[in-house]
Amino acid sequence: MSLAKFEIFNTVVELGSLTKAGETLGLTQSAVSHAIASLESEWGFSILTRGRAGVNLTSNGEHVLRYIREILKWNEEMVQEIANINGLEIGVVRIGTFSSVSAQWLPEILGNFSELYPSIEIKLLEGDYDDIEYWISNGIVDFGFVSIPTSYAFEVISLKKDPMLCILSDDHPLAHQSEISFEKIQEEQLIMSKKGSDNDLRRILAENNVTPKIKFELADDQAIFSMVQHGMGISILPEMALYRIPNNVRILNLEQENYRTIGIAATSFKTLAPATKKFIEYLKSWASDPTHFHSI
Repeated sequence: MSLAKFEIFNTVVELGSLTKAGETLGLTQSAVSHAIASLESEWGFSILTRGRAGVNLTSNGEHVLRYIREILKWNEEMVQEIANINGLEIGVVRIGTFSSVSAQWLPEILGNFSELYPSIEIKLLEGDYDDIEYWISNGIVDFGFVSIPTSYAFEVISLKKDPMLCILSDDHPLAHQSEISFEKIQEEQLIMSKKGSDNDLRRILAENNVTPKIKFELADDQAIFSMVQHGMGISILPEMALYRIPNNVRILNLEQENYRTIGIAATSFKTLAPATKKFIEYLKSWASDPTHFHSI
């Protein structure tokens, strides 16, 4: 068995395709297939099934995958630690992120960090809160941006409070107000983010005894803006999500200050590789500077 075969197997699973894995790793599809077949021959059972929709893990493949990811993780950390001892700053940092962080924070953070540490490679996986927590717990990313509290027993670092705000069309009867009460929210048709991105809003509604009248649940913030813009209902979103908002959409404060708390989470920050620790230290320093944030 070799680390190279483990890397091929893990990449095939992540991308769901032998061809895509080969393109990513610079290998032919034949070489990728041979590596998978070699592992299956050594272990005595199949690890992947192949179909028109791509490849899928067998139950046995699923069992061994978590061990393979641990081996690859510890190998990456060893390589980075050896480089660190020799005064080199190299490595790969895998980060789980959600859309507003990707759009509002990461372009500046990654640009600056890459200038400081050009030999450290950053890989991003974007999803919703549930996706990111799954990726962290299964070792697919080293750490991820989350809304605190998380549903897992992770170690977390808080970075910023992001106000939750109400949006409605400018011809809505409440559009002239600067604030909306939860009593009024209870009466309105609510357009929500899809499950996995709606944790903060559901928590706030529950804390204020509001049973929402949910009109739609949508994955895309721009789709939510458009629905609100056309008078289909109101929505409540974090301030960081309200960029590129249409001119005829009004933003109101909630009657009380309500936030989502953006942070980062990992299974353990102490055991992260040197390159990941460097990135987190830079991220914490960046997030502690109030000039990087502005209110809308």
